[in-house]
Amino acid sequence: MISTPDCRWLGRLVPVIALALAASAGGAGQGRADSYVRQARVALARGDGIAAEMALREAMAAGLPQQAVAAEMGEAFLDQSDLGKAREWLGAGTFTSAQAPRGYRVLGQLELLEGNLAAAGRAFDAALRLTPRDSALWLDIARLRYAGGQHLQAIAAADDAVRLDPASVRALEFRGMLVCDQYGLAAALPWFEAGLKRQPDDVALLGEYAATLGEMGRARQMLTVTRRMIELEPKSPRAFYLQAVLAARAGNIPLARSLIARAGPALLRIPAALELQGLLELAAGNANQAVELLDLLARRQPQNRTAQALLARAVDAAGDRRQFVTRFAADAARADASPWLLTLVGRAYEDLGERDRAAPLLDRAARAGPAPVVPVAEGVPLGVLALRYADAPAEAGNAVPYVRQLISSGRLADAAAIAERVRGLAPGSADAQMLAGDLRLVRGDHAGAVEAWRMAGAVRLGDDLLLRLADAYLRAGRPGDAQRLVRGVLLATPRSRTALRLAASLAAQGGDWTSAAHILGWLGRTGGAADARVQAELAVALQRSGDEAGARIAGERAYRLQRAAAPGAEAWAAALGRSNPDLAGALMEKSRAASATINPLR
Repeated sequence: MISTPDCRWLGRLVPVIALALAASAGGAGQGRADSYVRQARVALARGDGIAAEMALREAMAAGLPQQAVAAEMGEAFLDQSDLGKAREWLGAGTFTSAQAPRGYRVLGQLELLEGNLAAAGRAFDAALRLTPRDSALWLDIARLRYAGGQHLQAIAAADDAVRLDPASVRALEFRGMLVCDQYGLAAALPWFEAGLKRQPDDVALLGEYAATLGEMGRARQMLTVTRRMIELEPKSPRAFYLQAVLAARAGNIPLARSLIARAGPALLRIPAALELQGLLELAAGNANQAVELLDLLARRQPQNRTAQALLARAVDAAGDRRQFVTRFAADAARADASPWLLTLVGRAYEDLGERDRAAPLLDRAARAGPAPVVPVAEGVPLGVLALRYADAPAEAGNAVPYVRQLISSGRLADAAAIAERVRGLAPGSADAQMLAGDLRLVRGDHAGAVEAWRMAGAVRLGDDLLLRLADAYLRAGRPGDAQRLVRGVLLATPRSRTALRLAASLAAQGGDWTSAAHILGWLGRTGGAADARVQAELAVALQRSGDEAGARIAGERAYRLQRAAAPGAEAWAAALGRSNPDLAGALMEKSRAASATINPLR
């Protein structure tokens, strides 16, 4: 007989099969999610935030919870420069335990980008407690410290980042940038080269390398590197910008403008590129366009004296005299106003018929000698700076601008108290040390000023600080120290115009007029043709070295550039000598009337 099977065992097996199938499906889903997360991390490593976002959304669709992708998703939006959406994912700090180190680190990056330094510090501290030996985290901490004015501490953190991961290209790049600030361009090159040995196709690092080569005068090598950048990234804005710099230096303005145009609007975020664009438009006769660009730069960097001077040139070229005096009369009132600016503002007042305002400025321009050391001007009102300082008095980034404005307002006692307090709280801040030196100088403490300035120079030896230290050494009767300082800067940065001016002055002081003439001649040919003081000093150096014909040419050029100033008149008179005694006598009389003599120290 045909028997019927016993199916009771099948009923018992169904739940087991269902569980197995569910586990299998779940495992497959988890596997797909993990695969998408890996894809997102690869995209983030190459800076492709959009691809990373898409992969992470697929991971969530495969079942991964939001907390498990929050860190990477926030980073993806940071890469897309969408800070608002990045904060939606990062701001709550709800990460899984596996995601927490990365999540807090990316949150710190977001806070740093938005200028919330204290919040960035808290986020990095949270990450540091979880992963104290993370090289990328120490690099972020270095950037935070540098942004907060803790420059020596930033250097130490960058050293930790390199020590923990000697192959980290970003750590090597940042350390090279810090070395450039400390020791100059030549010292930075080995750091960039070390990074390129590890990742020869890293476009960002190639850009730093190319820029450094260009500043060192190694134009051919710079061009080779920029061409490689364009091969790797055909629309690389920085590569086209750097090539535009080369074209501008060669005097090819149309080519430089064409290259800037190819770089696109991304350059508007780069201060040096804004400066170049402004100069190119000025050279092309587009004064109003130059004003727009240079005004944007000057507002972003109110302490950038070069930017302010270029803006003055552009506004003057635009021909609006009322706008010129409105914008630059306050700068002309400063003790360190250049004869050039004094003359421009004075002539603008003359054109407006306000001779009573023009006369004192033109008199100052005629008598002007080397500019005194004064603190850098701030463009933010004192009340606003006071509020910022009150919010975070220990941060050098808040205190230094406030002190500068206190000095400008004549409140020296208040300024000195705050400056010394900040210097004690943030001894690694180059800005705090430099400002403390300025205040000590004002109070007559020359030795104390040099001590503070030297500590600032251990972090960053900019042009302002170089001038301060050289002047202090000369006033103290230590020309040897001044020469060693200038020689060291030129070894590291051979094209530094400030150092070259000082080198020419020191050569003249030592009676080496041939060297002084050689340096000043180069400065005149490479951007100093319209600088009356350079031409006057060149005339003196050429005459003393025996080149009377060259001295007459430079002297006449200096005089015609700034007729009211004594240095040009005296230099041309000395160069003319017996060849035209009547004109020489008239020029000397004009020089005596201006009550100034040429000073080869500036």
